[in-house]
Amino acid sequence: MCSANSVLLVAGVDEVGRGPLAGPVVAAAVILDPEQPIAGLADSKKLSEKRREAMDLEIRERALAWSLGRAEVEEIDRINILQASLLAMQRAVESLSVPPQHALVDGNRCPELACTAEAIVGGDGSEPVISAASIIAKVARDREMMELDLQYPGYGLAKHKGYPTKAHLQALQDLGVTQIHRRSFGPVKRLLSNM
Repeated sequence: MCSANSVLLVAGVDEVGRGPLAGPVVAAAVILDPEQPIAGLADSKKLSEKRREAMDLEIRERALAWSLGRAEVEEIDRINILQASLLAMQRAVESLSVPPQHALVDGNRCPELACTAEAIVGGDGSEPVISAASIIAKVARDREMMELDLQYPGYGLAKHKGYPTKAHLQALQDLGVTQIHRRSFGPVKRLLSNM
């Protein structure tokens, strides 16, 4: 493990979308530029949508490098959500235009990476570089869920982003399971077994 002082290029890594019943899990990796600090970085869930959108733009413009990775619904169903989340994070780091020397990963597990890595529980609230990744990932996934809402009207995806809200569960009951729903997740699996 490198000491933080000897490391120059540190990537923050986080994912969004482990809990929803629909849509991909999306991860982001960000390497911030020490010459261009970004004020106000925080856990994406603690920021308003408007603030997240503004910060997303600032991070994309000022970071040394950023990238997104994802795992699709089929992958989530095949390898489980934990493995799919790790895969999305691995893809995000591998897609960075600048290879990091170290990665700080939100959570208690690290994906397999070419650099050293450290898992930090609650890192999206304590490490600015992970906060930046959490913002990029959340904005990207939220936008995608809004687009899917147009393709799959009636499910309320733009509003709940695929999470198992009362309205979403009712829509699943009324309208049925679509190809963007995770068949391995309890509420969806139960519905399919009752059909």
